[in-house]
Amino acid sequence: MQNFVVSARKYRPSTFETVVGQAHITTTLKNAIRTNHLAQAFLFCGPRGVGKTTCARILAKTINCENLQADGEACGTCPSCQSYQNNNSFNIHELDAASNNSVDDIRNLNEQVRIPPQYGNYKVYIIDEVHMLSQAAFNAFLKTLEEPPRYAIFILATTEKHKILPTILSRCQIFDFNRIKISDISNQLIKVAQSEGIEYEDEGLRIIAQKADGGMRDALSMFDMISTFSADKKISYAQVITNLHILDSDYYFRITDYILDGNVGSLLVVFDEILQKGFDGHHFILGLADHFRNVLVASDPATHSLLEIGDDKKPLFLQQASRTSNGVFLNLLSLASTVDLHYKNSKNQRLLVELCLLKMANVPATIASIEAEKKKHSLTESEKQSFKTAQPSLVVKDQGKLDRSHFKATINIKESVKVISSQPDATEFINFSAETINEIQNLSVDGLAKAKEQYIQWLKTEIKAPVSHWSLAIEEHFENTTCYLTFSNDLLIEDFQKEKAHIHRFFSLHYDRIPQFETRISDQPVAEIKPYTNSEKFNFLGKKHPKILLLKARLGLEAN
Repeated sequence: MQNFVVSARKYRPSTFETVVGQAHITTTLKNAIRTNHLAQAFLFCGPRGVGKTTCARILAKTINCENLQADGEACGTCPSCQSYQNNNSFNIHELDAASNNSVDDIRNLNEQVRIPPQYGNYKVYIIDEVHMLSQAAFNAFLKTLEEPPRYAIFILATTEKHKILPTILSRCQIFDFNRIKISDISNQLIKVAQSEGIEYEDEGLRIIAQKADGGMRDALSMFDMISTFSADKKISYAQVITNLHILDSDYYFRITDYILDGNVGSLLVVFDEILQKGFDGHHFILGLADHFRNVLVASDPATHSLLEIGDDKKPLFLQQASRTSNGVFLNLLSLASTVDLHYKNSKNQRLLVELCLLKMANVPATIASIEAEKKKHSLTESEKQSFKTAQPSLVVKDQGKLDRSHFKATINIKESVKVISSQPDATEFINFSAETINEIQNLSVDGLAKAKEQYIQWLKTEIKAPVSHWSLAIEEHFENTTCYLTFSNDLLIEDFQKEKAHIHRFFSLHYDRIPQFETRISDQPVAEIKPYTNSEKFNFLGKKHPKILLLKARLGLEAN
């Protein structure tokens, strides 16, 4: 019976060219070899299974190759290369620091370093898991690492660079290995499957690559396990998710559809089904958060390259992204992240996830209501443009953010007071005294100008406001209790809109109706008004330095 060789060993790269996903490392090493600019100490650090020890061995073989290729690769046929491939090279020494971490082990290494190579140019010492060395061992190694013989090269490998002494780090040329991309791992698994004559589904191999978390060794180990499970030498998507205990992505699509539909009952039933299959609630919520992330990425064509999914799944994400706004998925992602943070400390973890799903089901309707309200009280771009370009003689659009029903004429305050006063909780809405009701006056066209002056005086005495933005209008025209105001810029109009709440309050207290206001920007240059309030000073600076306005908007500040 022939001995089985695991794929991680059988398909271990033997040249820099065959190393997967670390081009920034291999290119630098090949250039250093080709130009003879080799450091005497290297530190390879990064996650497990990404090629640190493999690159160390390839570097050791290549620098001793007797027929170095023009591209910086070893020939693979010279006696030095053959001895490396047969694991009997006397110039390459490997030390596992996890089991040889004492000071005596390092002293023995220092003694060996003094002996020059019998053939070849370099003696290479590969110390794996170097962070496991004891403090005394590190100290014994320092002098040799700082001033090694010309023929000695040290390659240290570790998964935990932060545990290595700074004095060691300062003596090494450091190379940081990256997690291997899902696409690179998947492509390598395809090559291995084709070489082994194993049928496969692309989505199945992609799931293995995703589960490997950037490690090629882990991916090949899972590949071997699943290929062994299959009697017909075929790796399918169904076999992968069964063997690796991965929740089928169809569940996430169904749950997202139920959330967008507000179908609470189906959400709870599906979640119970997931728990009955043995999946953990934390595992589920993390997968759901990742699904929402993919939907957000799919919503923008510029970020489609960030989708680490199979081509057959992309249309499904695009379809869900088109169903609603990004704001919905941002809120859903936030809720999922909150559950992730509190899951381990929760005493009733199932209830925590179910409560999250119930909140998620209410998000689409809530955001739709908010967006509809905003749309109701805002003008379209065409309306804004026509308003800005309107002539003074034309009736222009109202830019007020309050409900337009507030501007309709003939509001009988006395009758309203009678109705409101009859309610049990009337004091929460309005608090008129008898004297105030008696003071209510009829608002006529001729009296609007006088009412304005009364309002400005009231604003100063009751509200303690230093100035009324109504008075800053450069043109004013009254018509049937409608006041047409012309301002010199957008900022003054914005401040006037904020003042409307005070205007409405004054007229509701003292007059039988509330005037309408329509504002526009002057198309004629006007003399600059010297600012004297904080708000005016800020607006004055904003005209000169628009970035100040951008900063105000981003931070949500108000100029008081």
